[in-house]
This record gives sequence, C-alpha cells and structure tokens, in this order.
Amino acid sequence: MTQSIAIIGASGYTGAELIRLIATHPSFEIKALAANSKAGQSMAQVFPHLRQLDLPTLVTWEQIDFSEIDLCFCALPHKTSQEVISKLPKSLKIVDLSADFRLRDPAAYKTWYGNDHAAVDMQKEAVYGLTEFYRDEIAGARLVAGTGCNAATGQYILRPLITAGVIDLDDIILDLQCGVSGAGRSLKENLLHAELSEGTNAYAVGSTHRHLGEFDQEFSKLAGREVKIQFTPHLGPFNRGILATGYVKGEAEAINMALEAAYANEPFVEVLPFGETPSTHHVRGSNFVHIGVVADRLPGRTIVVAALDNLCKGSSGQALQNANLMLGVEETAGLMLAPCFP
Repeated sequence: MTQSIAIIGASGYTGAELIRLIATHPSFEIKALAANSKAGQSMAQVFPHLRQLDLPTLVTWEQIDFSEIDLCFCALPHKTSQEVISKLPKSLKIVDLSADFRLRDPAAYKTWYGNDHAAVDMQKEAVYGLTEFYRDEIAGARLVAGTGCNAATGQYILRPLITAGVIDLDDIILDLQCGVSGAGRSLKENLLHAELSEGTNAYAVGSTHRHLGEFDQEFSKLAGREVKIQFTPHLGPFNRGILATGYVKGEAEAINMALEAAYANEPFVEVLPFGETPSTHHVRGSNFVHIGVVADRLPGRTIVVAALDNLCKGSSGQALQNANLMLGVEETAGLMLAPCFP
C-alpha cells in the first residue's frame, strides 16, 4: 500500500535529504512539498541534484490538503515549527526535525531556547525520536520529536554505558566535531568558505550549547539521578558528518561488551572490532552509525568514538526510520543505501 507524505521546509538541507531517501522507498510517495519562501518554484530550481525526480511544485504549507496526507515531516527552524505544527490537523501523524518538541519540560525549553513554548500540550504528547531506544513508543505515536544530530551521536556512545553501569557518571567528557551542513542552509558570515575552510573552531563552549538540554534530560532519566557531562562541539571544514569522542572512567573490555550487547540486533548501529575507531568517510550519506572502543593508556579509562552522517542518521534518516515505525512498514525501508566513499 502506498502512503502519502508531505514535507514542510523542503528547501533546507534536511528537507532535501528526506526527498533523496524517500525516492528509494518502496511504499512512500511525496504528495506535497512546502517552502513558503520558495513557493511556486520547482525542486529542480532549488536543488538541481534532485531534478531527475518527479516531484510536486513547492507551495506554502497552508496550501497543502492534509486530508490526503498520511504523515508529514516538518523540517522548519525551532520556534517556527511549533507554531506551524499547532495548526495542523490533530489526526495527522508528524515527525518534527526541529528542536521544538525534544525537551519534555516547558521550563527547560525556555531555558535552552529563550522563549515560552507555544504548544505545551503537544510538547507533552511528543515522543523523543532516538529510534533504537524509543522504538515501541514511536510506533504508537502521533508526534515524534527528532533528536539533535550532536545529541544523537553522544547518546549512541553513552546510553548503553549508563544503563549497564560500567562507567563513572560523574566523569564523562564528550568532544565532538560536526560538518558545516549541521548549521543549516541560511546565509551566515562565519560559514563562508573563506571564513571556514582550512581551520576549525570550538563553539558554544561551556554551558551554552542547546543539545546539553537533551543530554541532561536523557542521561538523568536513564540513571535515575542528575547526570551532567562536559561537552565541547567543534565546527569542521567539511560538509557532512559527526565524529564524537567520549572519554570515560571504566574498563574498556566491559564497555565494549556493553555496547556490543546493546546494538547486537540493531540494523544501523555497528560496533567495530575492539581497538578500531570509525571515520565519517565510512558512514557518509548513510543511516549507519559506527562505534569504536579503545583502552586508554591510563588504567581504568576508556575512549569511545562514534561516527554518523549528521544529515542522515543524525536527522532525516532517523526521521524516516521513525516514520516507518509510525506507519507500520519495515523499519529499514528506504534506508539501506550504502555509504558514499570516497
């Protein structure tokens, strides 16, 4: 059975990535594409790499007939997303790629995003979209909140270790490098080629990065007590990919065993042979996560490294994986594309 899909925010990177993935899906058909600033244009005009696909012309989201839509992806900026989603039909299944519904506590949302939430009732309803850990809840959800790409990468490293009790919860450091597409498609001076290439920099250092709100929420829930990690993200001079390095206190062999056990039956998460570390090159353009464990030279300390594609597994691929569950189709449908290398 063919299911009808709409994408709001189709002119951004995550919107384009959704289209690329759904083009290979055996049972999803894109019926509507919205991008208010580019309404009336074709996707070939906005993203020439998609010109071979037969896609609907871009419209405003208000022009979509949602009675014909089974599921809608919302790929809008935070704050805008909640305002739009609150006006959509209450029966519509939605996967939101913004930050608006990730945090369960409205006060936490205001702390990290600086404004009151405009759809508090829907915020309470939303299921956190880290598929491997919320699979059953996602399958029965109407609204799923996609994770932050940085937050997802860190959680793939740390969630199984917290659950297994194999690390010191008060001694966790996460260092992360993200490709420039993670900053979105809007024009920003610091993202100009001359400003970004041939260098890298840390950003949102200390306590200002918004994905810390997700880490605090999810890790504290798992542990049953407050868990706060040290986290520093870096902007890298490459287009796609996240490489996260976790420094933890715990025995490497036990940590490796905990990760292997957690992901033994997961189609998209692979734990590498002990002592190997992943590369963003080896997951580029795919929905896969690679994780590697190395014993530190300091006794009782371990380094865990994860790589994923921020636009795919970190955002649009994860969103499609969730949509598959919500609509009762094979979870891996449209997502088994091999990574693009080199």
